[in-house]
Amino acid sequence: MQIHNPTTTTRCNELDLIATHLPLENATVLELGCGKAQMTHRIAERFPSAHIIATEVDQIQHAHNLTSEHPTSIEFKAGGAQAIDAPDNSMDVVFMFKSLHHVPRELMAQAMQEIARVLKPGGLAWISEPVYAGEFNEILRLFHDEKVVRELAFQAVCDAVNAGTLALVEQIFCHTESRFADFNEFDQRIIQVTHTNHQLDDALYQTVKARFEAHIGAEGARFENPARFDVLRKPYCAL
Repeated sequence: MQIHNPTTTTRCNELDLIATHLPLENATVLELGCGKAQMTHRIAERFPSAHIIATEVDQIQHAHNLTSEHPTSIEFKAGGAQAIDAPDNSMDVVFMFKSLHHVPRELMAQAMQEIARVLKPGGLAWISEPVYAGEFNEILRLFHDEKVVRELAFQAVCDAVNAGTLALVEQIFCHTESRFADFNEFDQRIIQVTHTNHQLDDALYQTVKARFEAHIGAEGARFENPARFDVLRKPYCAL
């Protein structure tokens, strides 16, 4: 397995990739660490027959999700990936969208065990993780350097595969795109999140702002972000 493929330059849409690689029609789906649930809503819109259970450990964001307008196919629950409130062998698909590296490092292996536990035999896990590269990452690491936790998240996936807990189906590398109208949107979406307490003094804040605004053009700021998508399958029988 590779943590990064530096030769990949293809731009992709993650939802299109999911539609190509995963059977979501009439599926029971679990999303771990849904955040503001943007991807949750996109999946629900594209696959209306799927039942989606979307969990979030951040209680503030979870409360917002509960009171938000959402289709009946989405069920929001509080909880972390390391202790999933779901029966064994109950999920067709499990998603983690850039959330595995947010699990406490000492609990990442447990989270992978939990994913395997709740998946049905033959069920699929889609683990998407940002690659530690690119202009957007250079801005992010000024105030929140994720190099170590991203490496640990990758190792947790590798360990689950090496142990036979989950089998590797495919690794997909491509670039996704992030867009921001201006720095204020970046501030609200990235710096002011409730799941992480980013404390920037004024000097660092101005440095981040200047680095970000160097990328603003006629259509705002656009970044191509290298990403990795690990597609895993629960074995049909124990090894």
